[in-house]
Amino acid sequence: MKTAAPKLLVDPWLAAVAAALIQTAVLGYMVESRAVILRSGAEVRLKTAPVDPRDLLRGDYVTLGYQIASIPGAIVTGDVPTAPGRQTLWVQLVPAADGLWSASQASFAPLPQQAGSVVARTLPFSYYPGADGALPETLFVSYGIERYYVPDGEGRVLEEARNAQSLEIAARVGSGGTMQIRQIFMNGKPAYQEPLY
Repeated sequence: MKTAAPKLLVDPWLAAVAAALIQTAVLGYMVESRAVILRSGAEVRLKTAPVDPRDLLRGDYVTLGYQIASIPGAIVTGDVPTAPGRQTLWVQLVPAADGLWSASQASFAPLPQQAGSVVARTLPFSYYPGADGALPETLFVSYGIERYYVPDGEGRVLEEARNAQSLEIAARVGSGGTMQIRQIFMNGKPAYQEPLY
C-alpha cells in the first residue's frame, strides 16, 4: 500500500509577517545608509552652476549642476578604457582658499585617500573614447546630488539663486565615495538643512 508524501504547508500569516519583516529591513537599510553618510562622511562645499522643477511623486525640486561634473581629461590618471561602455570615476576633491572644493585628480580605478582631500565616486556614465581609443578632452559625470527636493512652491527661489550663481551646497562624502547633500546655502547663509531621517 502506497502512502502519500507529506505536504508542506506554510501558514499564510507567517509568510505575510516574514514578507513584512524583509521589506522593513530593506527600507531601514536604505534610510540608514544615507544617514551614515550625513552623520559621519567628510564634508565638502561646492558651488552650483546654472542648469526644473516638479516630480509628480515627490514635489518641487531644483536641478543642480557642479563644476566638478566636468572632469578635464588632463587630470585623469592610470589606465583608461579603450572601448565604449558604462564607467565610474573616482575623483579626488581638494579645498581652495575660498572654502569651495574642486577636482584635482580622477581615475577609473579607486584612488587612495590623501590627507586634506576627499575621494568621491561618480555614478556610472556612458564613456566613449576618441577615434584612436584616447581619453576625451572632458568627461561629464554626475554624483547623485543633482536634485534637491524642497517644500511645494519653494523651488523657484532656489532656482533664481542657482542661476545668479549665489547657491552653494555642503555635501557629505561617505567612505565608499557616495555623496549626499547636507545643507544648502544662499548668498553664503544656510537656507536648508537635510535631516538625518
